[in-house]
Amino acid sequence: MKPLPRGFAARDTVEVARALLGQLLVHEVDGVARVGRIVETEAYLGPHDLACHSSKGRTARTEVMFGPPGYAYVFLVYGMHHCVNVVTGQGAAVLIRAVEPLEGFGAGARGDGPGRLTRSMGITRAQQGLPLDLKPLFLARGRSVSRIGRSARIGVDFAGSWARRQLRFFDAQSPHVSQG
Repeated sequence: MKPLPRGFAARDTVEVARALLGQLLVHEVDGVARVGRIVETEAYLGPHDLACHSSKGRTARTEVMFGPPGYAYVFLVYGMHHCVNVVTGQGAAVLIRAVEPLEGFGAGARGDGPGRLTRSMGITRAQQGLPLDLKPLFLARGRSVSRIGRSARIGVDFAGSWARRQLRFFDAQSPHVSQG
């Protein structure tokens, strides 16, 4: 599997969120490639987007979001679930919310939700800041999605009017999309 170029993420964040659908997220762990087809994403548009982590300012945690596109932003939510994002630059990123498990997943592993996908793929804060065009964590070419659904992002009610923005994208035909 050949990684997508880092430049894949060097464009409008909403465009990247849609373009990631159908692509592959690959994490090599102990010589085994865990491969998931991306079926759900959310766009976080930068410091002006009140649901985006960068809206609180530039911090050690969010520093990678202000760097060049094509890097992993991994954070811990609720003190127990890791979430993986694709940085698009200038404080913006795309959360990968769900994958369809294809290869290397253990029995019973699921990818329907950001915490489940990172747990199943072995992604932790150790991957924070890694370029997404090199092993062990990278994006690769998948297959296109024929029907893209769109809705408000999940779990960002605190963000006022930003919570209602239609910035969640998903494969409308996939049974692996999270339920919220």
